[in-house]
Amino acid sequence: MTRLIEGSTFKSLAIGAALLLGATTAVAAPAREPNTPCFWITQWEGWKSPSPKVLYLGVNMHDVYKVDLAAEASMLNDPGVHLVSEVRGSNSICSALDLRLSVADTGGMREPLFPIKLTKLTPAEVAAIPKKFRPN
Repeated sequence: MTRLIEGSTFKSLAIGAALLLGATTAVAAPAREPNTPCFWITQWEGWKSPSPKVLYLGVNMHDVYKVDLAAEASMLNDPGVHLVSEVRGSNSICSALDLRLSVADTGGMREPLFPIKLTKLTPAEVAAIPKKFRPN
């Protein structure tokens, strides 16, 4: 037996299904940590590298984020290189997956970087960085 659902009943069922789906999605979604290190790409002001597998990003004049790389970047500490960041989707950076980076020189050579971890450093950790490697 086929039964047609009248407009108002259908709307009620559709609203109920949407609420149920929303509740299910809210329960299934992982809770976000309140101290997740997020910043807007436009707040990033500089960078330094103490080693071929680490970058320090200066954000908002006071914050420093450490980026661990999966592999050593041979060009990272060469004189005259610059860091290239490509934005994919949102311009917020909350994890290493949000970073698409490469290092390039003035001659056109470019080397991709593979970020695997993004950590916002505490003021004490920033103070422990030698001055020549602080990005701010």
